[in-house]
Amino acid sequence: MYSLINKVKEVNPLVLHYTNEVTINDCANITLALGASPLMSFSYEEVEEIVQVASSVVINIGTMKSSNLELFLQAGKMANKYNKPVILDPVGVFATKTRANFVERLLNEVKFTAIKGNIAEIKYIGGFDVKGKGVDSFDDDKNIDEAIKKIANKLECVVCATGKVDSVTDGNRIIKIYNGTSKLKSITGTGCMSASLIGSYLGCTNKTLEAISMGIMTMSLCGQLADKENISIGNFKVELMNNVYDLDEEKLNKFGKVEII
Repeated sequence: MYSLINKVKEVNPLVLHYTNEVTINDCANITLALGASPLMSFSYEEVEEIVQVASSVVINIGTMKSSNLELFLQAGKMANKYNKPVILDPVGVFATKTRANFVERLLNEVKFTAIKGNIAEIKYIGGFDVKGKGVDSFDDDKNIDEAIKKIANKLECVVCATGKVDSVTDGNRIIKIYNGTSKLKSITGTGCMSASLIGSYLGCTNKTLEAISMGIMTMSLCGQLADKENISIGNFKVELMNNVYDLDEEKLNKFGKVEII
């Protein structure tokens, strides 16, 4: 699994983003830091043409903008048409009925390769009660494994639930990632950037579960390495990016904490 980081740098996959306008710059930079190439678009006119040349497609609903909703749907459908891996980040899906209804429509009309969210967002999609949870929730749910397996089987895709322990499943196997730091929820965009990392790995391999797990692990491990001296938040963000840039197979083998169930 760890060798996939070499594949990203070799292939330099093109990751097409329809993403959160708050974090779009960070998503572009984290993609570059890993060794992939970011491409951002909010254009209806080019959607079919640009999806065709992409290696993967990321759809993030963090900035709900009326003019973009149909665009996101079109992008997802084009990804399916041209057999491109497509990732959904349902940011704050439980915050409003509008978000919930839009995500339901996305799930009904687009076949996603992966759905990534914090535990509260993933549980909400699966029909669980998540009252009081935030978009940066670090819910410590010890019973999440069976829940996300059911959701993955229902939606026929890989599901990633991030938290104190990150869990990734295809409905059969579960890869649990024990790296991380609480500082990852203290800066905006780490979830959005994780989707970019997932898109980077998915864009260069057909090992879907492993690629998606590597995207999540890259963020968790690099966050942990960045926070080794309990640095302040501003410096932490810089060091997070530096650690993604410097990450290699040797560091993954040395510091990675993964369990496959």
